Amino acid sequence: LLEYTPSMGLTKLVPDKLLEYTPSMGLTTRLIFMEPMLTIALKAARKAGEIIEHAYERVDLITIEEKGRNDFVSDVDRKAEKEVIYHLRKSYPDHKFLGEESGASGAEESDYEWIIDPLDGTTNFLHGIPQFSVSVACKFRGQLEHAVVLNPVTREEFTASRGKGAMLNGRRLRVSQRRNLDGALIGTGIPFNGYALEHIDSYLSCMREVASQTAGLRRPGSAALDLAYVAAGRFDGFWEMNLKAWDMAAGILLVKESGGLLADFKGDNNYMDSGNIVCGTPKVFKPLLQIVAKHMGDI
Repeated sequence: LLEYTPSMGLTKLVPDKLLEYTPSMGLTTRLIFMEPMLTIALKAARKAGEIIEHAYERVDLITIEEKGRNDFVSDVDRKAEKEVIYHLRKSYPDHKFLGEESGASGAEESDYEWIIDPLDGTTNFLHGIPQFSVSVACKFRGQLEHAVVLNPVTREEFTASRGKGAMLNGRRLRVSQRRNLDGALIGTGIPFNGYALEHIDSYLSCMREVASQTAGLRRPGSAALDLAYVAAGRFDGFWEMNLKAWDMAAGILLVKESGGLLADFKGDNNYMDSGNIVCGTPKVFKPLLQIVAKHMGDI
């Protein structure tokens, strides 16, 4: 970020300050204070974001592989993940890491684990759709402690630390004040391969009922951003099935720290293991979960 002063204009990168505009004051700076580990995670995510943003300018030059049916990985995913792990490992050489592309690495006995999705929304990225993110989360003894979800195109940086709240570019986040499904905007994913696709009929029936009781559904294509949007009050709720830990770890902490509620499709707290997640504002969460459980509770 750049710092503005009347005498110097826009000058240097200031990691602990954010630009803030108010009609009375114009462009000023505002101090923010982050946990040290969150600061390191954000810097690592930004480095990956630079790689992704540069590659996004020439998507036609990217090398693409198909890991499975409709499941793509690019050389950009791998480069971005290496960059994140490199910067995290410089500060925390004794921690362990779980990356979507490289799997588990580092010290298995460590109490700290970093969970990384270097490019959540690869299909969007490869089609030139600017809806993808870098997702980095840190666990301590199994409990989520820090989270970063960063969109390299929009420069939106969602961050959270346990017990310290969630932020978007330094501004405190709260879930929306929506009190029921009427008028609610709900995010979701649509099954496109493997196990999830086997349950497409149940998913579509669930979507039909949710759509009939809300203002509409959105399927942006990055679960990490979908969860961040719930935290930011853009979505009033969200559900998706068959996600991996790296898809949702950071987003889960964002939702929790912004006052949202979460469960799996059975109403339990097993979403990280099952991969099935429902979340929303305190008032939207319960009726949304009831619909999802009705159609998909046995999945």
